[in-house]
Amino acid sequence: MTIQRQNREALYASLPEVRRIGSFYSGYPLKEKMVVLDDDPTGVQTVHDLYVYTDWSYESMRAGLLEDGHIFFVLTNSRGLSAEDSRKQHTEIMENLVRASADTGVPFTVLSRGDSTLRGHYPMETQVLKDGYEASGLGIIDGEVIAPFFPEGGRYTIGDVHYVQEGDTLVPAGMTEFAKDTTFGYSSSDLKDWVREKNPQMDPDAEIHSVSIDMLRKEGPEAVCALLMNVKGFEKVIVNSACYEDMEVFVTGLYMAMAKGKHFMFRVAAGLVRVMANIEQKPLLKGAQLRTESELGGLVIVGSHVKKTTLQLERLLTLDTVRPLEFDVNRIGEEGFETYMARTIAEVKEILLSGKTAVVFTSRKVVRKTQENSEANLRFSLSVSEALVRIVRELDVMPGFIVAKGGITSSDVGVKGLSAKRALVLGQILPGIPVWKLGEESKYPGICYVIFPGNVGNEDALRFVVDAAQNRRED
Repeated sequence: MTIQRQNREALYASLPEVRRIGSFYSGYPLKEKMVVLDDDPTGVQTVHDLYVYTDWSYESMRAGLLEDGHIFFVLTNSRGLSAEDSRKQHTEIMENLVRASADTGVPFTVLSRGDSTLRGHYPMETQVLKDGYEASGLGIIDGEVIAPFFPEGGRYTIGDVHYVQEGDTLVPAGMTEFAKDTTFGYSSSDLKDWVREKNPQMDPDAEIHSVSIDMLRKEGPEAVCALLMNVKGFEKVIVNSACYEDMEVFVTGLYMAMAKGKHFMFRVAAGLVRVMANIEQKPLLKGAQLRTESELGGLVIVGSHVKKTTLQLERLLTLDTVRPLEFDVNRIGEEGFETYMARTIAEVKEILLSGKTAVVFTSRKVVRKTQENSEANLRFSLSVSEALVRIVRELDVMPGFIVAKGGITSSDVGVKGLSAKRALVLGQILPGIPVWKLGEESKYPGICYVIFPGNVGNEDALRFVVDAAQNRRED
């Protein structure tokens, strides 16, 4: 079957009419605390007024279970880890969660928040979580819900095909640059095919269930519940969604099935998280809310290499309030690198003291250490990220605001550069672009940290955010 690009409006016109359901749940119906494991810090793209922890120690898991509210996030940054390190990490997370739950008496449900463009250590991570949950005696996981829906970033699943919006066109995910990722590449756009591609040992006759948009819009949550009641043996469930109303119908049916005793693991993007947690949308933040009282300029760190980021960077550098600093990644490991680092940090400080915003960006050409070894490419990416972290860690003045572009970059800057352990998610400055307020333990207590995904926003989005923060805009 050949899957083609689709005109968005034409494809939508072929779907049944959208309808809100009168029985959409109110409040949060589960007794369990929702724990969202985020494989990079962009998973808080749709939520606000909750906390994200940057470690998964027993103490942090206990604190998360005991705090007010029914949901908290744990930043794993596992997309920036090797497969083996991620496996060890997820084993430890489940052990600490089980222990903290037993000690506090607070039950939990785990969601693995992955990339809406299908990159990451799947299926290993959810398999490890399932095995740890079942080994603890908490119950049997009946199935795995797969829902990469994220409308703020233009990610939709229709007819089991996952699409990425580019302008007015919906492009099958397997035809995008994300599918060519040097570490997490894939070829399938149909999620049933993608599941089998990522699970090469999977029984070819194993059933993969599909919750269609026809079911959601014509039959409603009762039909969803009936389908989920028949899921067993960790079978996969593909969730189609073209809008939040679709996801609300699915979640209502999901909760009906969970109330009848069914247990699920989740590999999802940020869209389903907001609906499951029943978090209302909040007005976007203003630029003035991102600034400290300091008159120093801001700091922007750009590590992502996707085409969208490069276009956004080009637009950002047209502002007369910013100063560019290209970081040559080929200098890493070479003689004289320490001198190069010291000079770069001094230049950043000089720009900040002038009141301008320093924009540090890596060379735009993707550097591969090898064409075949994805682990070697990942290790080099980590060395680049560590160099960017050093700029933040060794800087001895406080910027007016900080923006990090790219998932691995923003995680490493936040955790290793800014020493954040627990941060409040204030909301979003643009759809899909979250803002943390850092805690007292961080390098810059109370500073606003903008986590800008590499694959979100139009060409002017990064320029808009920096300009709004730099000039304290209220519009």
